[in-house]
Amino acid sequence: MRKLNLIAALSVALVAPLVAVAHEGEHFLAGELGDPKQPARVIKVNMREDGKKMLFEPAHIIIHKGEQIRFVLFNEGSESHEFVLATFEENKKHAELMKKFPKMEHDDPNAKRLTPFTEDEIVWKFTKRGTFEYACLIPGHREAGMHGTIDVK
Repeated sequence: MRKLNLIAALSVALVAPLVAVAHEGEHFLAGELGDPKQPARVIKVNMREDGKKMLFEPAHIIIHKGEQIRFVLFNEGSESHEFVLATFEENKKHAELMKKFPKMEHDDPNAKRLTPFTEDEIVWKFTKRGTFEYACLIPGHREAGMHGTIDVK
């Protein structure tokens, strides 16, 4: 039991700095959780494997600052995949943490994990200009090509 408590405490100590980095006040660096009751442009994002490659379609999206997007996510692959929306640096740090804790589940408004042949969505409002990334942070998936970019103009 002591080992489990130590592991839990260590996990919290490692994850807490990531949560602090991901937020500026109540907003994420890539924007904020959208309002599902408000109009939104729908962007369908497919997750899949192609041989040893893993990818998102589309791999590049252009959005206007202030625009609300309803990402409709579909995992058409045979493995579980994630959609984590953040900055490149945030995703890189989180990916390293995921290597240490590969079964880590997300309960963040900017992330969804989908099992094969399932669909989910994220409603997101882009409040800042910049280039952001969506990636699958399950160990090995980002390295196999499972990432895309969002340019907010």
